[in-house]
Amino acid sequence: MPPFAHVLAGFTLGFTFRKELGRILRETPSDSTITNQDPEQLAAGGIAALALDFDGVLAPHGFPEPLPEAREWLARCCAVFGADRIFVLSNKPTEARRIWFRDHFPGIRFISGVRKKPYPDGLQRVGELARVPLSAVLMVDDRLLTGCLAALNAGARTLYIRRPYRSFRHRPLAELFFLLLRAGERVLFK
Repeated sequence: MPPFAHVLAGFTLGFTFRKELGRILRETPSDSTITNQDPEQLAAGGIAALALDFDGVLAPHGFPEPLPEAREWLARCCAVFGADRIFVLSNKPTEARRIWFRDHFPGIRFISGVRKKPYPDGLQRVGELARVPLSAVLMVDDRLLTGCLAALNAGARTLYIRRPYRSFRHRPLAELFFLLLRAGERVLFK
């Protein structure tokens, strides 16, 4: 597959799902983070498995492990869903992150060996491994044209994080790049 095929797919699929992406953007509160999401309410709403992006959702870009408040939220999610139904679906799954999860949340698995988001492959794998229909899988992501679009493309549900974790002190250029990407997505789908 060409190196940036997922970027082209994002724009193509983004056009196809533009109304749904606009709805997600309009309906998501501006303070949406993982910590203001109650795992019990998610389960009561029909969610049976979680697919989590890492950068922006669990920690700022480039961090090797989730922030303390994200760890607490993950522990609550494990109690509700079971660790075997929680997955990390990141376009940047680093070895340091895998090791951290292996040591602290060994039941949570990384999805790899699939095409990058917005392709539906990773979410399809989540559904297979969790043994749940895609309509019961929740993709949690801070980008409209990657994770949210992958969820729409796969028939999964989406939770858009509008207030992602950032650290300009640690990775100023990366954070600025993704700040501009998110702002551009919001302009496109307003």
